[in-house]
Amino acid sequence: MKFNVLLIVTCFMSFYSCNSQNNQPKINTVTVKDLDLSRYLGTWYEIARYPNSFEKDLVGVTATYSLKADGKIKVINQGFLKTLDGKLSVAEGKAKRPDISSPGKLKVAFFLFFYADYYVLELDSVNYNWALIGSSSPKYVWILCRDPHMPEDTYNMILNKMKERGYDTEKLIKVPQK
Repeated sequence: MKFNVLLIVTCFMSFYSCNSQNNQPKINTVTVKDLDLSRYLGTWYEIARYPNSFEKDLVGVTATYSLKADGKIKVINQGFLKTLDGKLSVAEGKAKRPDISSPGKLKVAFFLFFYADYYVLELDSVNYNWALIGSSSPKYVWILCRDPHMPEDTYNMILNKMKERGYDTEKLIKVPQK
């Protein structure tokens, strides 16, 4: 199963840069001005996302980030197939911050050097408890939280921020968590 996840992620990364953004809705992809990577590291629970092929049928999804000796970030994405008791699917990758002057713009790769955008669009800058993640494409967005369940008022506040940025919040799917 690990090979299948990596194959899917690799295909996504390969075709990602070829996607034309013509006829795509205009969204605001300005990232956060400050991102303390040491505070951002650790486990994040996926609360909601736009549907995408590389996470199809995954629930209980988490992303865990840790610092590698070379200064890059180790990324472990995992989730369960169809149910919270389903088969565990794991993908290991790496991330980097290509430009220190844009701290909220990272690049992530799950196979060799095929990097995709990872934009920290919004962040709880006080406690680092929640984040809104996107990319240069309006087709990808994630709501992350340090806890498996996000308070409804926080979720609604993030939805409002998404709408202000031009995202269609109706496309979000909530991700079941334990």
